[in-house]
Amino acid sequence: MLQPRKLLGLCAALSVAVPAFANEGAGVATAAEPLFHLGPLPVTNSMMTSWIVAAALIIIIRLAIKTPKLLPSHGQAVVETLVEGLRDLLTPILGKKAAGPTFPLLIALFTFILIQNWSGLIPGVGTIYITDHETGGWRELIRPAHADMNGTLALSMVSIIAWLYFILRYAGPKAVLFDLFGNKADKRDVPAFIYYPLFLVFFAVGFLEIISIIFRPVSLSFRLFGNIFGGENLMHAMSGIQKWGLPIPFYFMELLVGFVQAFVFTLLVGVYIGLICNHGDDHDEHHASAEKGAASGAH
Repeated sequence: MLQPRKLLGLCAALSVAVPAFANEGAGVATAAEPLFHLGPLPVTNSMMTSWIVAAALIIIIRLAIKTPKLLPSHGQAVVETLVEGLRDLLTPILGKKAAGPTFPLLIALFTFILIQNWSGLIPGVGTIYITDHETGGWRELIRPAHADMNGTLALSMVSIIAWLYFILRYAGPKAVLFDLFGNKADKRDVPAFIYYPLFLVFFAVGFLEIISIIFRPVSLSFRLFGNIFGGENLMHAMSGIQKWGLPIPFYFMELLVGFVQAFVFTLLVGVYIGLICNHGDDHDEHHASAEKGAASGAH
């Protein structure tokens, strides 16, 4: 027979390690909860999940590729297929000048967001709780990274800062200012009495474009957060109704949603870069075709 002291110790251990099945139908908390502090910085359960998944992703990819070979292994072939497929899709959007330098960012965004989205489907993520000794309630131990608004907002801010760097680096300040405020009408096709007033119109439209740029991090972060947070609550609700069988179709739906959201986030960042950096390629192709036509005419 257990002594009272040993029984209390066993109960305390179980309150830390055992899933709180009573909370399964309650859904995901709206805010991430701190587990501990590194100095003044609180480390939340969503941050912990993000770090663990990121470390696992790096290790798995390194083990899959090892030393790259001319005749790729199965792991190397999978990674190369993902990289080449995304590069072929994004290159026409980004333009030849910006495609190479920006691709490492975009493939990292896609892979990181995809695996983080799918991490919520791993058994134990979002369903293991520990006792909160301060409040006496339950605290979620492992929370999906993108079910936390801080995580998606950080991704959006990194993407927008990278966007600003790439457009200034590969398009230049002059091209950026023209794209925002310049007169896009062709003077040869538009009468003068319409062409010159268009300067004021495009200048005013430029300020509206700046407002839309300011709201890009909001739209990127809210879209990703809303879909993942809603999916987590859906899975909790289905598990609360019936633990076995009923959640299975929703697992497949969440796999699709996780992929779509990672793809949409990456594609939008690529489109934002290509809207400004891709103009030069069209101009160069026009000049090349014109020179080729002139050369053939001369012959």
